[in-house]
Amino acid sequence: MKNIKNVDIATIRRFPAMDFIGNDFAIFDNIGDIPLFGYPTRLNASCLTLCLKGHCRIRINLKEHELTEGVLVVTLPEQILQQVERSDDFTGVFIVVSGQFIDDVLPTVQQLFPLFFMIKEQPCVRLKPEEMEAVQEYYSFLQKKVKLKDNPFRKEITQGLILSLFYEIYGIYQGNEPAVRKTKTRKEDLFERFIRAISESYKMERSVAYYADKMFLTAKHLSTAVKEVSGKTAGEWIDSLVILEAKALLKSSEMSIQEISDELHFANQSFFGKYFKHHTGMSPKEYRKQ
Repeated sequence: MKNIKNVDIATIRRFPAMDFIGNDFAIFDNIGDIPLFGYPTRLNASCLTLCLKGHCRIRINLKEHELTEGVLVVTLPEQILQQVERSDDFTGVFIVVSGQFIDDVLPTVQQLFPLFFMIKEQPCVRLKPEEMEAVQEYYSFLQKKVKLKDNPFRKEITQGLILSLFYEIYGIYQGNEPAVRKTKTRKEDLFERFIRAISESYKMERSVAYYADKMFLTAKHLSTAVKEVSGKTAGEWIDSLVILEAKALLKSSEMSIQEISDELHFANQSFFGKYFKHHTGMSPKEYRKQ
């Protein structure tokens, strides 16, 4: 068996007919020159694909999905993808966004966080004609803006459009939510309640025991269920929200590091600095200077 190959935006930059912003963003509509691997590949980015014609069968984390005209598929960073079959007439539009790019454009992460749970549970959604038109309009506008390489605010404009597109997709998924809920297990329901709880309180509470008590569970039972459903521990989910918020505040606010430490209810700035470096490999000051 082949090892799982890791692919990111830097890997695909050598292919023609694509527009890029560094190693953070790629947009294209010609898939003919791009090898979609017939063996499991870990994509270290999020990919939005809207099928316009033909069909394609893919596996996302080993589960098979079929793309036909009008189907939108959204994959998340670190998911394992594999192409099973692709028709000769398959066409679509493709937007690839790095994890860091997503972190930078989601300062209101607690609002959009449920979307990522929905995407993980149901990566493919069939669009209505007006929804399909809306996604294509975003694609067209993004493609035009990315081509403006002399514009000093090209990246910021693109980030704003991507944030708007995520809200558009969130609305589409909410419209399809009843179909999602029919297949939800008890553990998945528990996981969603846990995500909602930490989205409300992660600035104040980082203890798994706190959320377990709030949900009338033992910490061990909560952690086991969360790990089984999501592949990440309860503690990792809490830390990911805290770090995302810290990154957003460091990049998009004028708050001092001390003020951010206070905002996130750390005992002191030193403890916040050690926590941030443990999870990112750099100090808050170094991250802000990037």
